[in-house]
Formats: sequence, C-alpha cells, structure tokens
Amino acid sequence: MMKGKTVMITGANTGIGKATAAELARQGTRVFFACRSRAKTMPVIDELKRTTGNQDLHFLELDLADLSQVKACASAWLATNERLDVLINNAGLVRIRQPTAQGFEMTFGVCHVGHMLLTLLLEPALTRAAPSRVVVVASRAHERTSTPIDCDAVHGTTSSFSGFPEYKRAKLANMLFMFALARRWKDRGVHLYAVHPGVIASEIWRAAPTPLRQIAMRFMRTPEEGACASLHCAMSAAAGAETGQYYHDDASPRRPSQLALDEAAQETLWARSMEWLKPWL
Repeated sequence: MMKGKTVMITGANTGIGKATAAELARQGTRVFFACRSRAKTMPVIDELKRTTGNQDLHFLELDLADLSQVKACASAWLATNERLDVLINNAGLVRIRQPTAQGFEMTFGVCHVGHMLLTLLLEPALTRAAPSRVVVVASRAHERTSTPIDCDAVHGTTSSFSGFPEYKRAKLANMLFMFALARRWKDRGVHLYAVHPGVIASEIWRAAPTPLRQIAMRFMRTPEEGACASLHCAMSAAAGAETGQYYHDDASPRRPSQLALDEAAQETLWARSMEWLKPWL
C-alpha cells in the first residue's frame, strides 16, 4: 500500500520517528527524514538503507525551534513541486531550558508552533497528493490537565523542575490544533489524526531529571511499540476513510479529554497561533 508513496517524518533519526521510518522503508515508501542534524541523521539513513534495501531515503534539514528555518524547509520542498502523501509530526522534547528562536518555551514552540507552521506551509503538497494524511504525535498526557492554555504564558524558558507541566500543555495544543485543522481541511482530501504512542523510552526524555528518567525508563515501552499508532494512521485503509480522529498506542480509537474537544478552546489557540505565525505565512 505504501510503495511509491512519499512521507515526511519530523524527528525521524531517533526513537519513535526512527522506528516509524524503518517500517515505512520496509514497505517501499519514499521517506524524508526532517531533522536538525545531518551528522546525526545520515548514519540512521545509511543503516536503514542497508537493513531494508530501500535506497529512497533522504535527509531534509528542519529546525522546528526556529520558524525562519521551518519556512525555509517548507519553501525548499514546495519549490520541487513534490507531492506529499503523509506528514508525520513526530518530533518532541521535554525540559530544554532555553526558549526557541522566537522566544517560545521550547517544548511548546517545537511541539506545537513549529509543527503548525510546517503543516500549514505544506498544504499545497498535501492537497496535490489528496487523499493525503497528517499524523500528529500527541500524548495521553493531554488528558492530565483540565486547565485551558494560557496563550500569554507560553514564552520564556521551561520553569517547572520536571518539565512535565509544559509537556502536558504542548500535547494539549497538539490535540486542539489537530481538531481545528481537521475542521478546516475536511473538504480538501487531507485527513488529520492525533496519536498517543505510549510512554516510550527515547531521547525525548534526555533532559529530564536524571533520577526520574532512570527510574521511569525501566517501565517504558520500546520505540517500535510506540510507532504502532502512527503507522496505523499513515498506512491503514480504514484510517484513511476518517479525519479528526485520536488513536491510542494499540491503534484503537480513543476519546480525548473534554478540553481537547472544546471547540472554543480549539479556536482560541488557533487564532493566537495564527497571530504568532503571520510573519512566516
């Protein structure tokens, strides 16, 4: 089903992104690894070329923490007139104590703001490939907050000790964005999904407090297990008939939090995000 398709995955050089890319490569998919570091990504691409036999794997420079670079990445892609069958917004992080280039708290800026800009800018390539798909790697963590996002408090540095409050906020933003965009693109043939991959042992936790990270990672699932929901949404014929859906780590549909389903909250975040992104749209 995926042979001949073109997929872009952010953060595809490690963790869930790498596991997702590996399976898509085995399926004969043309995969673009949208990552910050060529030096860290090319060894992964070379490894997967050897192990899967798929030579159609490519590096794409993308720094989600700098909206100017997100714009440059999307512009370079559109200039090729490439179609894009699936975009997987996978990259994530926790507790990086510096702001993005535009001053957003890093987790929020990368997980939500950078990915939102990338998705909107790639709309021509996605609609050209319709029916196409956008998979947003969110988290069940969004269910653990009932507090609406304070859009005036998403700038600066990560302030909590664990980074988890900021992570929950960013993952709620992923959910709100997915639902808002699914509503806007429902007649364009671009299908939207959000997924909870499970709690996965990956580099996303590299900046978490060492004692907490070491203890927690003993109980986490593998990246291969975490890729299950993303792959279902990218590949499944059944998922392709849907839009605006949330899938859990076993690739089963799940009801998100009531706050994530709140259309007023979705529209509030959308409006503020569009204000932030205006210089790059």
